[in-house]
Order: sequence, then structure tokens, then C-alpha cells
Amino acid sequence: MQNNNGESSRRPDDSERPGGSPSFGQQMAAAYGKSGAFRRDEHGQIDVMHAIGGLRGLLEAVLPSIAYLVSFVITSSLGLSLAIAIGLAVVLSIIRFITGGQKIQAFSGAVGVLICAFFAHAGGKPIDYYVVGFWTNGAYAVGLALSMLVRWPLLGVVYGMLRGEDTGWRKRRERMRVYQLATGVLAAMFALRLAVQLPLFFAENLPALGITRLVMGIPLYAFCLWLTWMMTRTKESVARSEEPA
Repeated sequence: MQNNNGESSRRPDDSERPGGSPSFGQQMAAAYGKSGAFRRDEHGQIDVMHAIGGLRGLLEAVLPSIAYLVSFVITSSLGLSLAIAIGLAVVLSIIRFITGGQKIQAFSGAVGVLICAFFAHAGGKPIDYYVVGFWTNGAYAVGLALSMLVRWPLLGVVYGMLRGEDTGWRKRRERMRVYQLATGVLAAMFALRLAVQLPLFFAENLPALGITRLVMGIPLYAFCLWLTWMMTRTKESVARSEEPA
């Protein structure tokens, strides 16, 4: 499009900034790229196991919660159940640390369990062990929704980086639409967790809540990552950018 002087009057994309400085979305893409949290596997698909921390990450995430739930159901002792969960989390963290794992990953799991245990101990109710998860799920759901609102859908940032689209997908209406939809699916997953689990929390049904948290935890998250990856594929992206890296 040209103006009256015959000069181009192209409207700049809102990802561009004066002086070539990166936009917020571009900074997010760079941060995700450096973190290595997401990558493609040898078939060019999203590496779901890597995204959840591999088999070790899966075990570190679920074993303390399983131990806590089983221990309390059997013994009805809050103190003993918390001690078992904390002890297991600490042992797993030490194993990761001494076997060459990243220090942040080595201790983040134990810290998470300690926070959950603090809420359960402070409130005196075993079911309060799961309170932190509600805030976490709510924060993720809101964050994803906000990323859609400002037209920087988070899955567009992450998957665009993985596919080599960088932030160019924002200039293509169909790509923006599909990444908005995919991000909405992931946001809906976090909201669904709250919708299903909060009634169990208020009913103080600890066994049902504990089992539901496990089922709707990493397995559901991994499925949604795979689903949204497949949703955002196109014939062009399959042919051009989904070959093994």
C-alpha cells in the first residue's frame, strides 16, 4: 500500500520496535529457547517426555504425592505422612544432584513438597496439602488467557520457536488463530482441573482429590501438549519445518 507521495505506508507489525529492539514476545521466545524446556524429538514432533522432565522428572513429581496419600489413608497420621513425603522428595533431589542433574531441578521438587507440607501442617488439615496446586493452576490459566488477550498466545511463542517460525506467525492470520485456539485449550485444561478438584477439596474428600490430582496432573498435561502440537500443524509446516532438527 502506498501513500499520496508514492511511498510505502505499510503498517508495522506490533512485534517490531524502534531501533530493532526485541518486543516482549520476542524476548519470551528467546527465553524459552535458552531454557531448553521444550524441544523436538528425532521425528520432528514435540518431545513430550523432555517437557515433563523425562522419566526421572515424572517420578520426582508423583512419588512424594503418592507416598503422602497412601500413608495417610493407611495410618491417618498427618505428621507421619508429611515426613514420608518430605523425606522421599529430599532423597530424590539428592540423587538428582549427585548424579549430575541441574541444581535448580534438583531442589525445586523438594521445595514444592515442603511448601505443600507447610500448608497442611499450618492448617492442621491433611487436605490442605493440595491448596498450593489450586493457586498454581489458577495462575497458569490466567497467564495463558492474558497471553491470548495481548495477542501473544504462549503456545505460539513456544511452538513458533520450535518450528523455526520465530515470531513471524503473528503476521499470518491463520497461524495467529490456530495458536490462540491451542493456547485456549491449554488454559482450559488448567481451568478444568480447578472445576473438578475444588468441589472435592471443599467436600474434604482426600482420597478422591489425591487420585484426581495424579490423573489430571502430568498425564493430562502431556496429552494436551501433544494435542495442541498436532492442532497447530499445517501442510506447510509439516513440509517445511517439522523435519528432524
